[in-house]
Amino acid sequence: MSRRSSAQWARAARSTEDADLDVLIPTCNRPAELAVTLAGLAGQADPPFRVIVSDQSSAEPGWGHPAAAAMVRLLGAQGRPTSLIRHLPRLGLAEHRQFLLEQSGAEKVLFLDDDVWLEPGALERMSDALDRLECGFVGMAPQGLSFLNDKRPEQMVSFAAWDGPVTPERIRPDAPGFERWPLHSAANLSHLSAQLGLEPGQWVPYRVAWVGGCTMYRREALNEAGGFSFWHQLPPEHCGEDVLAQWQVMETHGGAGILPSGAVHLESPTTVSDRSVEAFESVLGAVSGNYRQDL
Repeated sequence: MSRRSSAQWARAARSTEDADLDVLIPTCNRPAELAVTLAGLAGQADPPFRVIVSDQSSAEPGWGHPAAAAMVRLLGAQGRPTSLIRHLPRLGLAEHRQFLLEQSGAEKVLFLDDDVWLEPGALERMSDALDRLECGFVGMAPQGLSFLNDKRPEQMVSFAAWDGPVTPERIRPDAPGFERWPLHSAANLSHLSAQLGLEPGQWVPYRVAWVGGCTMYRREALNEAGGFSFWHQLPPEHCGEDVLAQWQVMETHGGAGILPSGAVHLESPTTVSDRSVEAFESVLGAVSGNYRQDL
């Protein structure tokens, strides 16, 4: 186990230069949620990882909140160094993600939203899946646990496990695969995991339209696809930057979702109030039609 136990917290920290995973967290005006997100990372035993938090809050950065500050200290004591960066002015979600990507040098990068808690073992499961599947990215779509009693079978009909290697796909609103997007609403993945009878330690890769909130990339694959460098083509107020980046990775390296999802959405109000500009519409000229990715 790469996580230092409480018996080791006061010992000299060992080097983490060999960590092949960087967890990248963009945050803005969410100090309490950030604390919970960091607490989820503190519960991960493996693999070795570093954390980079980039804050664009309008006032004090989120890590100034006592709970978030305590989790930063805990991660450091566990041997998970955490870099805290103030990144202003705000130029949009895509620019913020590209900035974070440029701070990383690890083989793998996990983009983790600041309102997602990970169950113990989630990082190891995603890292193992990325190694074994040899694709561009894997993800755990965050689950809204207030919806555990809200079963939506009509939104789960598009579920399709990968049978064999994960291969490249081209996703567009008018192409096969886009209709999978409702799969990640509410607590659908929790219901699917129960239906499949998955046991602890088991995981199943499945086909996705995209995965929001918790996605682990091969950094090389993401960079080859251009990362989020398309931010220059977008106004500061936009959404769907992760959708576009993943579509570009999927076209050359493929991507997969992972069941069960150990990611929990905190169900806080969104900080992205203006969704009038969709990144893939603006950059690709693709028309999205009537859809809305939410719980």
